Amino acid sequence: MSLLPSWSSSFARPLAALTRSVSTAAVSRPVPRPRGAIISTDTFLKAIGRESETKVTPNSWTEFWKYDGQALRKAGLAVRDRRYILWCMEKFRQGLNPKEFAHDPRPKKIVRGWGPKVQNGKRIRSKRIKDKTKKFKQTS
Repeated sequence: MSLLPSWSSSFARPLAALTRSVSTAAVSRPVPRPRGAIISTDTFLKAIGRESETKVTPNSWTEFWKYDGQALRKAGLAVRDRRYILWCMEKFRQGLNPKEFAHDPRPKKIVRGWGPKVQNGKRIRSKRIKDKTKKFKQTS
């Protein structure tokens, strides 16, 4: 028999859902073995490109695979670099070769604009009346 009142069990579930775990998921993920041409962290970082080997300098293979977003943030990486490295690490854990998934960053936009207002570098003028005062004067 429980010492808590009967109504306390109905509150236990929502409270458990609102709590947050302190441990990271990176600790529980398996550390993959080096395979193929990837024998160290430096070769892995060179294989994924984007000058990742200059941005992260782990001491060992197992330490590198325990990294999570917070550890990479403390290392001073930008958000795009963190996301790309973590994504590449997960792909390597799944058994893919870095030549299959590594890619260059998206190039900068050549034509900057606001969608259909600018096409092929030229501003497109709309035929509709934009000023409401002109619209009311024409209809009356």
